[in-house]
Amino acid sequence: MTACSEGLVTLLASASVEISSHGHQLQALRESFAPGTEVTITFLPGDNVRTNVETARDLRRLGYEPVPHIAAREIPSRDGLNDFVARLRSDADVRRVLLIAGDVAGAKGPFKSSRDVAATGLLEAHGITRVSVAGHPEGHPFLDGEAAFRGLQTWRDWTHETGVRVDIVTQFCFEGAPILRFLGELEARNIDLPVIIGLAGPATPATLTKFALRCGIGNSMRALRGQIGRYGRLLIDTGPDDVMRALEAAPAAATSAIAGFHLFPFGGLRKSRNWLREYPLAARHAPQALSSSAHPNP
Repeated sequence: MTACSEGLVTLLASASVEISSHGHQLQALRESFAPGTEVTITFLPGDNVRTNVETARDLRRLGYEPVPHIAAREIPSRDGLNDFVARLRSDADVRRVLLIAGDVAGAKGPFKSSRDVAATGLLEAHGITRVSVAGHPEGHPFLDGEAAFRGLQTWRDWTHETGVRVDIVTQFCFEGAPILRFLGELEARNIDLPVIIGLAGPATPATLTKFALRCGIGNSMRALRGQIGRYGRLLIDTGPDDVMRALEAAPAAATSAIAGFHLFPFGGLRKSRNWLREYPLAARHAPQALSSSAHPNP
């Protein structure tokens, strides 16, 4: 393994993971991930603030670092946002949040975007020291690519103005090329924000396809179909090995912005944990896989 790949594998060991807001995955989390792990908490349409705060509180009590999503379009008012953030701080000692627009077409209140939430000043007023925002290496179905990068430039400026650390958490892909292009675009536009690479945890191709369609994943779906074709993996779990190998094979300068990894445990927390434990061993014993992944056959 190269120094670059060693560094990425080291970052992988401290990957964050995601659970739903309802708290029913807490036992599985305790069986799979050590205390101290950063755990993001989804905020899906129909969720409510009370449940999210309770799940954050339970995570803190169990020794995890809760990272709640704040879905801008789900927040009914400025007072509602103020109450939500205040309770996250007082009940769960939350210091980092992940801002998203939310998966609904219409806003329930005054916030249409994550930047609208940040503009209130309530995050820094309540002592939030770190904000994560979404990055989309394959684009976003409802957002022009140029507009998306302009939005990230706005976040770069906001972190310099407020002193709140901002990082980008990417949507998952099934191949490394879109991620490397995304990192290159960030560098070319002088968007010097740390990037946390989202990885799709091991699951069957059918499960991965379902989530990919729901999340608007585009061209890298062909990579998933290619894996099915190569290995006949209709029922066998597929992990993000190919993505990691492509990142490890890239020049160190191309991946220098990567500050960590985040696992979407589509096949369950235990499978994600097992992959995290097994991948570094497999990578160290498969040097040829790294070099060949950088130069795929046409």
